[in-house]
Amino acid sequence: MPLIRRKKPALPIPEPYTERDVRIESSTCTGERTIGFYDKSKKMLMFAELVSSDGDISRFYERYGISRK
Repeated sequence: MPLIRRKKPALPIPEPYTERDVRIESSTCTGERTIGFYDKSKKMLMFAELVSSDGDISRFYERYGISRK
């Protein structure tokens, strides 16, 4: 088992989105949170992922090489 982990290169941000299009949405019924790129024309999250902790949000930003504001 290797003790040193290599950092994976950041994924490119999907076209036509930018880092300003990242949005976190929360369900009013269950409180589930999802993060993804918001598409204004479709009015929905694209490339959405379920978030269970703040660590998941940080990993999403790291995966795409975006600095969290």
